[in-house]
Amino acid sequence: MTAPKQTGQYLDHITTPGERWDILADKYYNDPDLMNLLMAKNKHLFDAYPAILPAGLTLRIPVLETPPLDQTMLPPWKRDQLQ
Repeated sequence: MTAPKQTGQYLDHITTPGERWDILADKYYNDPDLMNLLMAKNKHLFDAYPAILPAGLTLRIPVLETPPLDQTMLPPWKRDQLQ
């Protein structure tokens, strides 16, 4: 799998009780496997990564580039709306 391209921009996320890395990756990227990206960008906050994040922590969430839409996968009436 190719690593997603980052835009260089970030969102701030303040953790709430019970949040985990995989839940945040699913929330922001629709892919819990991208939790490693979140962990890497926030490694300065931890000596060891906790499974459950402490509440009130501000995390940096990298903004990822969105791949171009493959219009051939859309039904014809949707293709017409995008032109």
